Amino acid sequence: MIPLKDDIPTRRFPIVTVALIAINVIVYFLFEQGLWDLGSTGNERVFEYGAIPVEITDPGTECLADPSFSQVQCGTGDFGSGQAPFWVTIFSSMFLHGSLLHLGGNMLFLWIFGNNIEDSMNRAVFVLFYVLGGLIALGLHVVSDTNSAIPTVGASGAIAGVLGAYARLYPRARVVTVVFIIIIFTVITLPAALVLGVWFLLQLFPAFSDPAGAGGGVAYFAHIGGFAFGLLAIRLFATHVHEDYERGHRIPVY
Repeated sequence: MIPLKDDIPTRRFPIVTVALIAINVIVYFLFEQGLWDLGSTGNERVFEYGAIPVEITDPGTECLADPSFSQVQCGTGDFGSGQAPFWVTIFSSMFLHGSLLHLGGNMLFLWIFGNNIEDSMNRAVFVLFYVLGGLIALGLHVVSDTNSAIPTVGASGAIAGVLGAYARLYPRARVVTVVFIIIIFTVITLPAALVLGVWFLLQLFPAFSDPAGAGGGVAYFAHIGGFAFGLLAIRLFATHVHEDYERGHRIPVY
């Protein structure tokens, strides 16, 4: 299922959402120097500024990769070679991506659902909410695989917080969605609760069958942690909820 748009108009231009998308795009193309995939420079940046669980759970540990990035070794003392400190990587990792498809998918979800969550609160508060969602998402991922030496990158943990918040505030909003059925696809309008509920289940099932994401390098527990944070915490942040958001698809009464 791929969402295309929702039916809730925003009451102000989503400056923060657009800024976040712009930052992620700029980081990917200019800092990582990525195109469809990352080249050697991008891989180096991911390894330097991505969040590596073992470096977080065991401060002082640093991990190095060979030139092909196929072998990773971790150690302490003078083992490292100027890698970014772990406390930097927990923030920088939110703005790095592994491919154009990774970036595009995340930014699509952020645009569709982030503008309404930004609209529900003060813009500065939305920045705080977004970053907290990313940190909590990363935290659950680290707890699920404390000894991993694989860098974690992507905005999906923070965006999962946005999705959880949207599911809580606007469950009956209508989302135009592309649905794939084997080799065919169709475009239909579905309730947000269904779209986001299916998305969450698609993270939940593989998280327990493939905790480390070995099947595709996906940090499923990060998605679960971010979504749970957004679902549970949004009412503490949202002070300007669009209470009458269903008006656009109500049946007129005469």
